[in-house]
Amino acid sequence: YETLRAHAEQGGWGALITRLDPPHNGSKLLLLDTGKTEGTLGDPFLDRRFAAEARECLSRGVSKTLFLEGIRCFVETFGPPSTLLVVGAGHVAMPLVSLAKIVGFKTIVVDGRPRFASRERFPDVDRLEVGIPSEIVKSIALTPVTALVLVAHDYKYDLPVLRHALASKAGYIGMLGSTRRGNAILNLLREEGVPEDLLTRIRVPIGLDLGAQTAPEIALAILAEILAERTGATGMPISRKVREGKR
Repeated sequence: YETLRAHAEQGGWGALITRLDPPHNGSKLLLLDTGKTEGTLGDPFLDRRFAAEARECLSRGVSKTLFLEGIRCFVETFGPPSTLLVVGAGHVAMPLVSLAKIVGFKTIVVDGRPRFASRERFPDVDRLEVGIPSEIVKSIALTPVTALVLVAHDYKYDLPVLRHALASKAGYIGMLGSTRRGNAILNLLREEGVPEDLLTRIRVPIGLDLGAQTAPEIALAILAEILAERTGATGMPISRKVREGKR
């Protein structure tokens, strides 16, 4: 754990793979994103199989139980916290940041209007930036554990930010707005020559279908979709998954 925590503090990622089944239950294999490994699960073949699958967990920043070759192992990932980057400091941004903080996200809010991007409105945000959003976003590393949410409702903000985000490794890109507005944005990017496979990365309308109406409800729907995307989950009710034999 000490090695993993120290590596994470330096911005790196690592995983601790713990075997859950006998005869070597409790044995551990440490994997760093540098390729370094320590320990063993009791068999070199299993070490390679689980290390390969654990790298996928590292790329998404998720911890999970894996079942391979008749053996269960728990993969616990360590790394920098997931980041929520919100462009636009409107009424949905406030509860979205508050909820994200509760579940452990590092939060950043960017807006060109000082009266909106204020500590009075966002007392708990980790980083508050006032200025031209597209320029500020370019200075922020967009990684697979970064969720970028656009709530600015302004074409002059949205388009340049989206162009930059689509060229990045951001794990989630979403934009608040109606289907009509979303299609208009997508068509503008399409006319610029942005490939369809990149356009599909933009979630618009944003969020899971929770029947959300109020700003806090919309924020919850957005965060739920971000979490589902991060973990590779479906977002469907667990009870339905059980009935349909999917869990």
